[in-house]
Amino acid sequence: MRLTREERNGTAVWTDPDLREQHGIVVAFSERRGGVSDGPYATLNLAAHVGDDARDVDANREGLLSALGLWHARDALTCAEQVHGASVGIVAEAEVGAGARAGAVGRPPVPGVDALVTARADTPLMLLFADCVPVILVRTDTPAIAVVHAGWRGALSGIVGAAARALSGGDAAAAVSAYIGPHIGVCCYEVGDEVLSQFRDKFVTLSAASGRLDLGAAVAEDLVRAGVSMERQSHLGLCTADNTDTFYSYRAEGGLTGRHCAVAAILGASL
Repeated sequence: MRLTREERNGTAVWTDPDLREQHGIVVAFSERRGGVSDGPYATLNLAAHVGDDARDVDANREGLLSALGLWHARDALTCAEQVHGASVGIVAEAEVGAGARAGAVGRPPVPGVDALVTARADTPLMLLFADCVPVILVRTDTPAIAVVHAGWRGALSGIVGAAARALSGGDAAAAVSAYIGPHIGVCCYEVGDEVLSQFRDKFVTLSAASGRLDLGAAVAEDLVRAGVSMERQSHLGLCTADNTDTFYSYRAEGGLTGRHCAVAAILGASL
């Protein structure tokens, strides 16, 4: 498993082409270039809640899905409210299409959750990021996917491990793989001692560097505890705060910025 950069019609993503070819599962982390938004949202902003024009957001989502070969599933795109919590939502028929449209027309995202899990084909799951850790989980034996938003509160609460367990269904032998996208790195993520001490009490692999938090290491350890070994984890290793020309960063850009995404989908048998 490996993430490689692909660009189509000006839209760049980090994806695993082998996973698509061999198992019919699409995973992708978007970059910020290739869309129609302007100002602080330039250009491929995918978030409806940051002040960008809803028409531009919808156009950006459509362009991304088209670049990924998921245009046929546009209306089934499913998003989460993302409240910086630790709740995992299962996407069944009733949830399909929640949050698909950015404008007033359409349904709101799945409420109160920061992770989505589904075994439904042609149902893209999309979560939004600008420093927090994006995680995509994949099970190929009985195809299922999860997309997880892990800020420091969610990571501390174990949301990534919880999503991995939900995906495995409690089957210790289930082969779950994890893709970890761009997020703020330990190089740039300064936090207070009260936050650091909570992480050091829970995660043994964290660096003791004063004032800096390694969210990626916490996520990796949480995954290992949930049965996803390091060999089944692919970390992109790019810091959003250090690469604002490529990704959005809430911290580095003063809070007014867009959102890139993590998106995953199981392709239908006819495709």
